Amino acid sequence: MLKEFTSLFLKHTSPSRRHLTPELVLRLVTPTCPLWSAPVEDSPFTDPFWGFYWPGGQATARYILDNPATVVDRRVLDVGCGCGAGAIAASAVRAARAVANDIDPYAVIASKINAELNEVKIETDTNNFIGSSCKDFDVILIGDMFYDEDFGNLLFTWLTTLAKQDKMILIGDPGRHGLTESRRSRMTLLANYELPKESREENHGYTETSVWKLNKT
Repeated sequence: MLKEFTSLFLKHTSPSRRHLTPELVLRLVTPTCPLWSAPVEDSPFTDPFWGFYWPGGQATARYILDNPATVVDRRVLDVGCGCGAGAIAASAVRAARAVANDIDPYAVIASKINAELNEVKIETDTNNFIGSSCKDFDVILIGDMFYDEDFGNLLFTWLTTLAKQDKMILIGDPGRHGLTESRRSRMTLLANYELPKESREENHGYTETSVWKLNKT
């Protein structure tokens, strides 16, 4: 699986710096790639979400690169890592440990390839951490995961428990409906970023993205 996926991944993605973190080069599905406009039936992948740099992920990675003290010498878990940018950014600014986590094995393979491209070391993990104590981590990164109300409720309940245990919870989101006003009232806005043109085009008109820190209470 690894060899076959790696070959397809390299064939259908291109190195890109056209995003909020140009310090990082990431292999992504870009407008220059045939897969960008290919019909679903012509895609070799069921759902290549790991080939895109979602706005929330861009926000958390940007914030980490701008504020390295947030993760330096700390253990970071990037949940739903996608292309792995959050973990890669954490490793680049000397996190003690950076783990790219996704239940999709292709996402962690893509993350590892992108980490090697940026000459940083990350770990990968396909376990489902949602609901767990995350006892081996200090910082939890969540990007673009509040896309569904039911899942958002499950996610927020878990993250609230972790925040009360002194875990730092950083949530990147461009304004998805699952991150409700009620939930935002329990968070602190850390940063807001204007998305570059390319990111706007591939994300259905979102123009901004933000990073929030979940409060303990």
